[in-house]
Amino acid sequence: MNTILIVTISIVALAIIFDFINGFHDTANAIATSVSTKALQPRHAIILASVMNFAGAMTFTGVAKTITKDIVDPFALDNGSLVIMAALIAAIAWNLITWYFGIPSSSSHALIGSIAGAVIAAAGFNMLNYSGFTSIIKALLISPVIAFTVGFIVYSIFKVVFKNNNLSKTNRRFRRIQIFTAAMQAYSHGTNDAQKAMGIITMALIVNGYQSSNDVQLWVQFACALAMALGTAMGGWKIIKTVGGKIMKIRPINGVAADATGAAVIFGATFLHLPVSTTHVISSSILGVGTSHRVRGVKWDTAQRMIITWIITMPISALIAGLVYLFLDFFAG
Repeated sequence: MNTILIVTISIVALAIIFDFINGFHDTANAIATSVSTKALQPRHAIILASVMNFAGAMTFTGVAKTITKDIVDPFALDNGSLVIMAALIAAIAWNLITWYFGIPSSSSHALIGSIAGAVIAAAGFNMLNYSGFTSIIKALLISPVIAFTVGFIVYSIFKVVFKNNNLSKTNRRFRRIQIFTAAMQAYSHGTNDAQKAMGIITMALIVNGYQSSNDVQLWVQFACALAMALGTAMGGWKIIKTVGGKIMKIRPINGVAADATGAAVIFGATFLHLPVSTTHVISSSILGVGTSHRVRGVKWDTAQRMIITWIITMPISALIAGLVYLFLDFFAG
């Protein structure tokens, strides 16, 4: 077995591990509100999220192509294998750190920051594809703002439409609706997040000469979909507690508004082939709904801690990836 093949297999394995961790790290985003309101039992919620994540991941590949080509040109990247390996190691490390402390940080920010950091360490700032990279950054920054705004508007409409309804009956009805919105949110999560690992594997295949286009091979799509579904099945209970209860007290009508908003924003990004952070989108939609419901009901200290983590994730993961690349390059050279 030659060295290039061994390195490629190692990168594929790391990408699958990243996708698996992404699954249990981000499970909370899709099902936290439905578990919090008791619309679904935790075990049932995780099974639903796993199935819908898999289905979503098998549906689209546009975001994967964006990851493959828009941050850096894989055809022009020297030491590409070390760059990709360093990026994956850094993203996995940051995901595990934030999961351990129960902080809903972004796997997307971690991965994209890590790719950029490793590329800069390997070839300098000029190697970045600034046009594509800027578009990705804009999507990551704007999507939470859109989610917050839409969540605020959707719940404001709900308040007007259902203001004269019996609260208990309304909550019971919305608890049933929430099963559907949780499923849609899990599906949308699969359509966007699983594609990031697909893009990384495709990049590695190009760099090592195993394919000459940015098309995602079926085995890559299936492997990433399965890894995310299995990761989702493992659950992410620490983050579920944060998203499902520490931002605000969630009732079924709040949950439906937040879930529908999150799914809509993520679907929109997927159709535009843009990677977004499901963590940011869903947490922001909950914040928007909570602000519309009652500003004082939002636990702003938790929100502040989450926002700080969001801000620092990309530069820290870039720094870690750069250091990992230099370490790998030193021993490889």
